[in-house]
Amino acid sequence: MNMFSLTLEHMYIVFIAVAIAVVLGVFLGVIAYWIRYLDSIILWITEIIQTIPSLALLALLMIVFGLGNTTIIVGLVLYALMPIARNTYIGLQDVEPHLKDAARGMGMTKLQRLVKVELPLSFPLIFSGIKIATVNSLSVAVMGVLIGAGGLGFPVYRGIQTNSLTLILSGAIPVVLMALIFDYIMSRIERRLTLRASDGRK
Repeated sequence: MNMFSLTLEHMYIVFIAVAIAVVLGVFLGVIAYWIRYLDSIILWITEIIQTIPSLALLALLMIVFGLGNTTIIVGLVLYALMPIARNTYIGLQDVEPHLKDAARGMGMTKLQRLVKVELPLSFPLIFSGIKIATVNSLSVAVMGVLIGAGGLGFPVYRGIQTNSLTLILSGAIPVVLMALIFDYIMSRIERRLTLRASDGRK
């Protein structure tokens, strides 16, 4: 059992899922911010998805996408939408009105204000959502072994089958370490982004 290749596959699955979730989550957050009567609907749907048990969601997705990495990636994308969409929405709402008014006074269009003013200022909070989605996805991805996906869930599952604590730990420990490392690194980046955004508001 090549643990290095399993770890790389695990990271690949998570990064692909988070990358897709960032695009979709930010888009949904922007739509919720722009179209006010959709905000509660969009946020409610993402929260409902978050409450579905992972095994149940993967079983449903398996009917559509079959066995393999695609199913776990789609599942991780759905689970990652809520923190990213919610933080995007909240971050855009929290941009000070006088900054929006100043951008409007400079003749910026709605899209220009979003891209040049609102998203940059709300990015620290958006990044916080991305951090939460990444750390959560690292652990949830272990469940992918149950629907034929690769990654570090394989040694954990084999360890359970063979009653081998060594195999279970060989899969669980790298996941925990990756989660801790990514949380630490992304938290430091988040703090720097927050300080930079605070300076930009002055």
